[in-house]
Amino acid sequence: MEELEQEFEFVRGATGYDERVVEIKRVAKVIKGGRRFAFRVTAVVGDRNGRVGIGVGKARAVPDAIRKATERARASMITVPLVGRTIPHDAIGKCGGAKVLIKPASPGTGVIAGGGVRAVLEAAGIQDVLTKSLGSSTMLNVVRATLEALKQLRSPEELSRERGLPETRTMPFWMRGR
Repeated sequence: MEELEQEFEFVRGATGYDERVVEIKRVAKVIKGGRRFAFRVTAVVGDRNGRVGIGVGKARAVPDAIRKATERARASMITVPLVGRTIPHDAIGKCGGAKVLIKPASPGTGVIAGGGVRAVLEAAGIQDVLTKSLGSSTMLNVVRATLEALKQLRSPEELSRERGLPETRTMPFWMRGR
């Protein structure tokens, strides 16, 4: 856990959300007199109970960029259907050249993910999941691809209604006996 907190700036915000700065990158705009540098911050905000959002903020100073990113992340939060501590089914999210595969995992597995994928899933409150990042490793696209994968998820009740199946058939395999 200490290793994770060193990798991401973890803050329990004043609003009670889990706010993480995933990436701080220096960007440049070429102008007549040379280059003008700014900072681009990618932030993830979640309530650890099925709601998560990402935001990108740019500013000449890092604190301003962080503030903008977290505000935008809070404004763009989505709701993720959870089945206990995991997700209801597999999903693949794509953004640019990045692809992220997320799969449900049995209880006790933990979050098997790295980098920005882990930040998004933990902020959403998912505690047991398997992931694989494919293609590009650009952090912003990986985070966006993870959010796209989470947007594709649908609850077992919704799936069973659409397919005309009993709800037990659309649950993860380790929950079907219950």
